[in-house]
Amino acid sequence: MLRIEDTDVERSRPEWTDTILAGLTWLGMEPDEGPYRQSERGQRYGEAIEQLWSGGYLYACDCIRDDVLARTRDNPTPGYDGHCRDRGLARSEHTALRFRTPEVGTTVVHDVIRGDVEFPHEAIEDFVCVKSSGQPLFVLANAIDDRDNAISHVIRGEDLLPSTPKGLLLWGALDTWEPVALPVFAHLPMLVNEQRKKLSKRRDPVAVESYRDQGYLAVAFRNYLALLGWSPPGDREKVDVETLIAEFKLEDVHHGPAFFDVKKLTHLNGEYIRELTTAEFEVAVKPWVDPDPDGSSWSPAGHLVPWPPERFDEERFAEIAPLVKERVALLGETPSMVDFLFLDEPTIDEGSWAKVARDPASGQILAETIDAYATCEWDRDTLYAVTEAVAQSVGTKLRKVDTPIRVAVTGRSVGPPLFEPLEVLGRDEVLARLRRGLDRLNTG
Repeated sequence: MLRIEDTDVERSRPEWTDTILAGLTWLGMEPDEGPYRQSERGQRYGEAIEQLWSGGYLYACDCIRDDVLARTRDNPTPGYDGHCRDRGLARSEHTALRFRTPEVGTTVVHDVIRGDVEFPHEAIEDFVCVKSSGQPLFVLANAIDDRDNAISHVIRGEDLLPSTPKGLLLWGALDTWEPVALPVFAHLPMLVNEQRKKLSKRRDPVAVESYRDQGYLAVAFRNYLALLGWSPPGDREKVDVETLIAEFKLEDVHHGPAFFDVKKLTHLNGEYIRELTTAEFEVAVKPWVDPDPDGSSWSPAGHLVPWPPERFDEERFAEIAPLVKERVALLGETPSMVDFLFLDEPTIDEGSWAKVARDPASGQILAETIDAYATCEWDRDTLYAVTEAVAQSVGTKLRKVDTPIRVAVTGRSVGPPLFEPLEVLGRDEVLARLRRGLDRLNTG
């Protein structure tokens, strides 16, 4: 069940809900129910607030933050000092409502991952449950919703553990009118970046849709997320969803922070890509190489193909797709590996060209290759043999001959194996590019 916790109107926007839904759909985790919005449950929250007020669990407070800080600056225990606890203020548009925390005793959070965590009441301030505007804060809204929806498990980050005793105190107060069984609590380890700092949306790439748009496969991303703080028996890293479901246990989740390793995720994604059939790869990569011009199907945000869309040739791409599939770690890397197939002239990478220009043999290599390619049979094996003969003629190795040919034809010094793309491009186009490369070399 998807619940949108949007009681804070200023920090909630409809498009953010759309993003959540799109991310869940991409991951294959569509909700069975919802989305239900807390912003639409004001009447229910109002009923619960009235109960808590009439039962003496809440009191009105008109303190402002600066006054509280001034009064508590030298207190050994931080937090609100209970100034309004016994003032008997009436509820008004100027007062928030605070929960009257018991002065003695302890609230224990029974956590599946962390065991029993004790919170002495003397260390829990009288916390705000309802803003002066009448909006409930998340700790109250969530307690009410969890009770109404018979939530079985509350699984969240360990940074929310300190708020859990507040929710339990509210739960106990609401039990006065209708006892409801508590859910199981489990607080997951925090995710950290390379500097072992908590992942932050202000500093780190944490939006699910950004990974989708780069060309991560949902199955790889889901697999990787499942292994953050938990792992199945053995050292398996590639785990199908059926195994995850069968073997996952909250009790086995680690306590320590989990490193969100983008390099490891990318490597895993490459493994999943290589497992695709060529037909599956062509379908998966289509939004990056042949996006729908009318926008009726999904395409990666901000992505533009580097060639005129009308020049894309499905048959030509299909011929080289098996080679590309073996070399990309992200679907989004594909356009830069195949753009030379759909451009009138390749976009020359200047760093790659500099390597060609520095090699005194490049001119001879290009000249002899042009002569050899002009009359030979035009297939991958023949092109390989002819190019190998050029290398012998120049007195170097095939890999040295590969570079000037590759850069002149594709624009880059790295990419798919050379001879299949040459066959796909055809003799006329390859010769034209080699001649332009030789002219550029000769004219400096």
